[in-house]
Amino acid sequence: MQAEIIAIGDEILIGQTIDTNSSFIAAQLNAEGILVWQKKVVADTEEAIRRALDEVHPDTRYVFMTGGLGPTKDDITKKTLLEYFGGEMVFDEAIYEHIKELFKSFQREPKEVHRQQAYIPSSSTAILNERGTAAGMRFERNNCFYFSTPGVPYETEHLVGDKIIPWMMETQMEGKLYHKTLITQGRGESELAEILKDWEEGLSESLKLAYLPSPGLVRLRLSGAAQTKSESKALVEEGIAIMRSKLGDLVFGEDANSLEEIVGKSLAQRNLSLATAESCTGGYISHLLTSIAGSSKYFLGGVVAYSNALKINLLKVNPKSIEEHGAVSEKVAIEMAEGVRQCTGSDFGLATTGVAGPEGGSPEKPVGTVWIAVAGPQGSKAKCYHFGNHRQRNIRRSTLMALDRLRKEVQKIDC
Repeated sequence: MQAEIIAIGDEILIGQTIDTNSSFIAAQLNAEGILVWQKKVVADTEEAIRRALDEVHPDTRYVFMTGGLGPTKDDITKKTLLEYFGGEMVFDEAIYEHIKELFKSFQREPKEVHRQQAYIPSSSTAILNERGTAAGMRFERNNCFYFSTPGVPYETEHLVGDKIIPWMMETQMEGKLYHKTLITQGRGESELAEILKDWEEGLSESLKLAYLPSPGLVRLRLSGAAQTKSESKALVEEGIAIMRSKLGDLVFGEDANSLEEIVGKSLAQRNLSLATAESCTGGYISHLLTSIAGSSKYFLGGVVAYSNALKINLLKVNPKSIEEHGAVSEKVAIEMAEGVRQCTGSDFGLATTGVAGPEGGSPEKPVGTVWIAVAGPQGSKAKCYHFGNHRQRNIRRSTLMALDRLRKEVQKIDC
């Protein structure tokens, strides 16, 4: 069973906007064992959209289209789909009631242009979009389903993840595939493969392991394909248990878990608090932590102490430590973590100091050298890492390593 994705928008073609919708949809489909045959990006023109629809592969069962459903004249997807699938525009009262309630929450009144959003082709089934004014639409032709969603990422993610995929699973799928993903931090793809080598070589044809690396993380997806989905699930769960036993605390989560989410839950469960002192990561740790709803329960705040003066004056780092060891050192990292812990009253202090690059390195401390320190109820510890010479990748990897070190320290404390 296969699917295709059509992203509509000139802004994507000219590089003004990154197409995150296609990545999200593909990941959702892959998780359900549905092959994505191809992805296309087309212009905001009727000709381009029609041609993309005409070129859908005969074996494709699901087509996902994103973009072009806004209220302005340049959003022509709905009009093109009406002409392609036939029918007429009909007013949907439920959609308009939602639009009115949405504007009421903004203390505004919808205009006629917004009312037009409640019209959809009679050849489609509306999919109510609680996060915006443009409803999703489902069309069917020749045993193929076509889904149209807005270009706004968080609206598409809502419609696809919360509505379309569940509808497919409930009404269309007789899938025998089952997937589960372990998320690891601290070792690279090749090192993980070496740990799992003997077990992986003995896998039956019903199981397949995929390594999915990204900066700072490696996802290990185990897929099962047996006679029934329940049999596939049993095989995968058994394999996942073996993988966990071999990988130990390198595994921090499953499927869609994020490291910041796991750390947050661990802190909240133990009624512990955290503050951060960041130099080379520039506030990225704080950003990830506060992206999780409810983080105010455990995250007190953070300091981006980029200059030595701020390290000394705000975090109370000893000037002699910087003079004798340098700002990128074990001593300074620990003093930063202890300093932010002391000035905020947090249970844990987490600190980073390093050379993110691409300049500023030395033979003793080359670009990519990062010290990460955790100060907490069990004392203060720091460790040095070398992440390479790519600045953004260094920041990402440093942040994830810092969160993982914190995770391990927090989990040593009983709930």
